Amino acid sequence: MTKLIISALFMFLVTAVNSQVSKTDVLQDLEKNQPAPQSNITTATIKSATRLFKDKDDLTSVILIIPQDSTVIVLGSDDTFLHVDFAGNEGFIYAAHAETVGSQGLTDSSDQQGQTLQKETSSQGTNSVETQKNSRYDYLESKYGSSMASRLYSGKIWKGMNSQMVKDSWGSPKQIDREISGNIVKEEWFYTTSWLLFQNSTLVDWGPIK
Repeated sequence: MTKLIISALFMFLVTAVNSQVSKTDVLQDLEKNQPAPQSNITTATIKSATRLFKDKDDLTSVILIIPQDSTVIVLGSDDTFLHVDFAGNEGFIYAAHAETVGSQGLTDSSDQQGQTLQKETSSQGTNSVETQKNSRYDYLESKYGSSMASRLYSGKIWKGMNSQMVKDSWGSPKQIDREISGNIVKEEWFYTTSWLLFQNSTLVDWGPIK
């Protein structure tokens, strides 16, 4: 009888131990199958102070100026603009004014892939710049014709040109002051060293900023 009891206790202990080992193996397998935590946040570094627009189709909707060397979170992008978040302010900046850093917290293999991609991008940098230049001239030529495109591509302005032509020549201003009197709308556009005066979207005067 004593032997039967001892044998039963022994079998019970062996079964309990095997069950515990089995549970431990299952937990280990689950832990192995859990994906490593990663952060896929893409950031960009501002190469030169740039404006943050609330609406990329309305370049007067400036929220604030993002200082040079600031870091922004990239939410999306297209050929011209980056959709970003800066200090809780969401808006759009010119893609050319920022350098994308890439995703944070990548695995070693992803880092190696990123380094390879960076090398490939660097080797193609010159061709990309030339392509952008050609694309801009082609855009201007198709919009205004070859003669006008050459003047705008060279960054020239003249009295009588409309506001869109000025943007195509000089880009968007840092600041716009608007005054409406009856049917006349006057705007002062401020660039780094110059101001321009428009009346009903037509350039009528300009001068240096003192």
